[in-house]
Amino acid sequence: MPSVDWPELEVIAMHGWAGQSTNWNPWQRAVEPLEWPWQAPERGYGTLAPRSCQWGAGRRRVVIGHSLGPHLLPASLLAAADGVVLLASFGRFVPTDREGRRLRMALERMAAPLSQSTGPPSPPVTPGPEPEAQPEQREAAVAAGAQAMLRAFLAEAAAPDPVNLMPPGPADQPPGAESRQRLLRDLELLGRTTGLPAGFPEGAKLLIVEAEQDRIVPPRSRAALREALPSAEVISMAGAGHALLQAPVIPAVLEWLAGAFPVGA
Repeated sequence: MPSVDWPELEVIAMHGWAGQSTNWNPWQRAVEPLEWPWQAPERGYGTLAPRSCQWGAGRRRVVIGHSLGPHLLPASLLAAADGVVLLASFGRFVPTDREGRRLRMALERMAAPLSQSTGPPSPPVTPGPEPEAQPEQREAAVAAGAQAMLRAFLAEAAAPDPVNLMPPGPADQPPGAESRQRLLRDLELLGRTTGLPAGFPEGAKLLIVEAEQDRIVPPRSRAALREALPSAEVISMAGAGHALLQAPVIPAVLEWLAGAFPVGA
């Protein structure tokens, strides 16, 4: 940690789609010497229960969000931030061009295994020679299909880095029905995003961190974010994928925070 005068900040860090709050553990360890209150809401895609957060008092407030993360925060919480750091995020996620049509089809393919029902089957019109699958077998098959989709998505999010560098998360086990519903609901939200999230704070200090080799957020969507936030500082992480796995993102963000909120200002 560089020897500088660090501002008194508190941070709320929101993970993105198919992530979880423990993704921020390396960040939290990095700021422990600074004694910044750090909170990470949880969406509940995997085994962790959903959890919300509230701001404290007496410190400057910073939101750090990865990808869809800022769109998953309550508008009132985001509006109270003094600074916002957007990691591998976007303006309009689905562009209005040929790339957008391709991306829309990809979202529909991802939604399919999340929307499958495991309820009781309809009675067959005529008896068949094969017995109906039991509910637990149907549930296992649907959950396995959803897990396979999540693993494929995370492989793309990790690239060009190997997927085995990804932190533990919801794809580590077949997601249950409630987890699939949350994933589907937020995937649909992702497809509907056409601009900044509700409650985006006016006058906040802004940093955009782009992943140069992002395979999830297309270049047009990254450009839309820069266009929507012309006052933001932009850092491009060379060679980094959407998950920013091996990029020096933590020291870069901490250095920016120290400059954006100088002590005594």
